[in-house]
Amino acid sequence: MSQSSLVSEIIRLKKERKAVILAHNYQLPEVQDIADFVGDSLGLSIEAATTDAKTIIFCGVHFMAETAKILSPGKTVLLPDLNAGCPMADMITARDVQELRRQYPKHTFLCYVNTSAAVKAECDLCCTSANARSMVRDIASAGGKVVFVPDKHLAGYAAATTGCDIVAWQGFCPTHARITPEDVLRQKERHPEAVVLAHPECSPEVRGLAREVVSTEIMCHYAHNMNAGEFIIATEIGILHRLRKENPAKRFYPASEEALCPNMKLTTLEKIRLSLEEMLHPVTLDRDTLFRAKKCIRRMLEYRS
Repeated sequence: MSQSSLVSEIIRLKKERKAVILAHNYQLPEVQDIADFVGDSLGLSIEAATTDAKTIIFCGVHFMAETAKILSPGKTVLLPDLNAGCPMADMITARDVQELRRQYPKHTFLCYVNTSAAVKAECDLCCTSANARSMVRDIASAGGKVVFVPDKHLAGYAAATTGCDIVAWQGFCPTHARITPEDVLRQKERHPEAVVLAHPECSPEVRGLAREVVSTEIMCHYAHNMNAGEFIIATEIGILHRLRKENPAKRFYPASEEALCPNMKLTTLEKIRLSLEEMLHPVTLDRDTLFRAKKCIRRMLEYRS
């Protein structure tokens, strides 16, 4: 089936199933183009919580689809490819959090949205890369201490920019770890006028070379509104499609071509069509996990930056 035929069939099935298609910024270009909404974890979480569609096709990875299910338990949430996982999310388990609780019984447990529902259920609060600093600052201002899981780099960024002490789990994103300071310096040499934007999942050395350290959604905002014509983007290369599409007069360069997440590229138009046609791969969560994880997530939606 040709790509145009696939797109037509997806549009037909989407209407038939009363579905909405959500796609992360790192998805394949053709998947982003078919989506009703493209965004980062926070934006997709808000969209999942507010949509009146009966079915959500989540073009992302497993923890994202779980989050959509937590926020919309009465809706059917479909993940087009069951193998689309997140290595960072897999670096911590619910049992790990329970053990940390015994070590730090008076701390507030803040988990990155890049965690399983089971881990969220064991934590007090959830955050995204866009609002981690705000949430850490609020916990600290109330006299609390923070255990942050699982990303050591986002924890380090939040600690460095808020002045708050954080006990950090030593997880990380393998894709962002592939971006090195040498990569950024090489691109800066090639494009000396380019503004460097980096994701907080990058190493501190890479973050130190950036003009701004921001979530993917704020990257898109900055790229559109900054008085600059060239940008070096230090995050997963899938976002370049959206940046170029929304800003055709500007130029965008990847900090590293190696910053590619294979899990984010598993979702294809054919898999979306099959998922819609056969209602494949619905996300299911037991009632207790769903209830406790929802308490953890609820405040995340109150923080936009």
